[in-house]
Amino acid sequence: MVVYESSQCVFNVLYQLSIVLVFEIFFLYLFRSNPIDMENQTFIKEFIFLGFSNHLDLYILFFFMFLAIYIITLVGNALIITLIKTDVTLHSPMYYFLTNLSFLDICYISTTIPVMLINFFRLRKTISYIGCVAQLFFLISCAGTECVLLAVMAYDRYVAICSPLHYSNIMNLSACRKMVGFSWSCGLANSLVHTLLASSLIICKSNRLSHFFCDVPLLLKLSCSDTSVNEVVLHLASASIGLTPCLFTLISYIRIIGTILKINTSQGRAKAFSTCASHLIVVIVFYGTANFNYNRPSSGYSLDIDTLVSSLYCIVTPMLNPIIYSLRNKEVKASLMKMKKTIFFGS
Repeated sequence: MVVYESSQCVFNVLYQLSIVLVFEIFFLYLFRSNPIDMENQTFIKEFIFLGFSNHLDLYILFFFMFLAIYIITLVGNALIITLIKTDVTLHSPMYYFLTNLSFLDICYISTTIPVMLINFFRLRKTISYIGCVAQLFFLISCAGTECVLLAVMAYDRYVAICSPLHYSNIMNLSACRKMVGFSWSCGLANSLVHTLLASSLIICKSNRLSHFFCDVPLLLKLSCSDTSVNEVVLHLASASIGLTPCLFTLISYIRIIGTILKINTSQGRAKAFSTCASHLIVVIVFYGTANFNYNRPSSGYSLDIDTLVSSLYCIVTPMLNPIIYSLRNKEVKASLMKMKKTIFFGS
């Protein structure tokens, strides 16, 4: 009974999260700025990226480093997806969510690195206005979706460890699909709101972005139109898409750890913890870098530090996910060894 109440509580949280998103959209159309006088305004047709501009002599090194990261990320996540799809022993809710996370990481890193790699060989590191808006949409979509999806995966581990007898009933295929669909819906809806608001800004102060990709806070700094609505919606999104899933994940793991500590044998505790260790590491890396990236004080700002932190958040994290899961998860490692034997020695 407690399990079903917990399940109902989860869907209530997800429902409240969707209400906040609907409010964001309503807020957008109700309080959007009135058109301003367009005469004598110089409109930006492209943006110039300043990220890595302090290290022009290292461009070749940066190119091969980020190219290697991109290839590792694509191959690693594609391998995870292939293993889960082909190995019937991995056909469980946990790996269903992991498949979506791997696909999400491929999309996530593909929004930034290809443009960056091209710009390493261009004198002017530019992106068109339309390209910037498109990059903004996909970047926010992937980030928002991953925030919610990681919370869903935490709930999956909570049910598996705290209520294993009810696991198959609660985490059935239909429920898993709804949770994944809700995660993508949250990310897309949130991104649509921010993209529409950002595209309505009048950018006339400068076209230089102190970064290697387009982001909402950067565009707000360049705007000469009213940004109050953008800032309010940005805070709402931080609370609904960022903070709420993070707190939900934290509460889930507090209860998971409490349950694990009640297990009598050390072997049982180790086995229970091993089922959620990989996800816990991914959560710490993702939320940790994201929180530091967007909530660090503006005083003492450094372009090098900003570029480094953003690289960890947008580029390194998607690469680490398949590595963490393959190294920490015995079932994934066993499936990988099975695939190697099939490829090199036949079935």
